Amino acid sequence: MPLYLTDEQAMLRDTARDFVAEHAPVSHMRALRDAGDSTGFSRGLWRQFAELGLTGILIPEAQGGLGLGHVEAGVVLEEIGRNLSPSPFLATAVGAVEALKGSAHADRWFPGIVAGETVAALAIDEGAKHNGRIAMRAERSGNGFRLSGTKQFVAHGHVADLLIVAARTEGGTTLFALPRDTAGLTVTPERLADAGIAARLTFDGVEVDADAVIGEVDRGDAPLARMLAGGRVGASAELLGVGGGAMDRTVSYLKERKQFGQPIGSFQALQHRAAHLYSEMEVARAAVLKAQQLLDAGDPGATDAVSVAKAMTSLATTLAVQEGIQMHGGIGMTDEYDIGFYMKRARVLAELFGDANFHADALARAAGY
Repeated sequence: MPLYLTDEQAMLRDTARDFVAEHAPVSHMRALRDAGDSTGFSRGLWRQFAELGLTGILIPEAQGGLGLGHVEAGVVLEEIGRNLSPSPFLATAVGAVEALKGSAHADRWFPGIVAGETVAALAIDEGAKHNGRIAMRAERSGNGFRLSGTKQFVAHGHVADLLIVAARTEGGTTLFALPRDTAGLTVTPERLADAGIAARLTFDGVEVDADAVIGEVDRGDAPLARMLAGGRVGASAELLGVGGGAMDRTVSYLKERKQFGQPIGSFQALQHRAAHLYSEMEVARAAVLKAQQLLDAGDPGATDAVSVAKAMTSLATTLAVQEGIQMHGGIGMTDEYDIGFYMKRARVLAELFGDANFHADALARAAGY
């Protein structure tokens, strides 16, 4: 498979780039932060995404979506990252859709996602990144289950209409689809380093019906793995955008800032650093595109490719934002300049669904080490 976009994918990228740059630039994120917005994103903007068909990008055409793949979802996420746009796209249009595909819940929730009326949140993180370490319990209770435990760092969990919850059942892992207003659920919003809002969800003996189960009881590992693979490759694409946006701003600054009567970008030492950064970002881009292609093709090597992509984009984007701060100098640490926001967003995304060390370890284990 060639490592470049088709004409149709490039057209989608251009559409997404123009739309996000116009309607959700960095200034949009600043405005939400400065206003003390308690939602964390714009519902109106989410509906505009839906009007373009973007919220249903992974949903089959038979269920109202576009029926496209992770390459196409990735070009949208890259533009979201480039502009630091607060959006539930990753959790809703990618993670939740992957979890619900093929289940009875798809017919209930997909129309709302396609219409931009539904926002989903992924309640899977408890601190440890290993699926086998899920501590939250789901015990049989009457005709349903009783959920007990805590989920952390649930992006948009305080306002989501739908929660995808992973819990430990007697014979394995089970996924549940729950409305956020489920009785007994305590939601505590928390502001993150990048000005986004996540939530801590506390399940204190929450009673749910058996029809809340996604797929089969004790067999949630497959949909969970599918959701995580989609989330990880999507986060990798968004990281590419964050790194690309930071690099673009840094290169522009090198051309504008003058010392000793000439732009600092004319100094060979800074040129070398900028060239090295560009090469690292391009290698990471190739890794992401390959992972997306393998995931769309259902290739058995997709899981490893996704780990490679997440590790490489985490490292490359971390380099991009660090070099951006360094080459801006002290002013790069001020709130006035956007580059600091790119560093904060990169930090959050690099941790999401496992950082570079987690994925390096996963690859080593898969290779028998």
